[in-house]
Amino acid sequence: MQFESFADFINMGGYAFYVWLAYGVTFTSLITLIVLSTRQKGKVLTEIAKKIAREERLKESRSNKE
Repeated sequence: MQFESFADFINMGGYAFYVWLAYGVTFTSLITLIVLSTRQKGKVLTEIAKKIAREERLKESRSNKE
């Protein structure tokens, strides 16, 4: 589909509200998904690091008792 002017492109043949709303919802959803996934990854990595440190402390305390 070709448009005669930039204003025609923005108007989308009279369906601008629906078209731009769909783009807005799509990009907002994608950005939200990326941000939440990144935060969750950070939390998981932090928990893994804590677990590894805890296991190392337990190994050291067990070896010191022997």
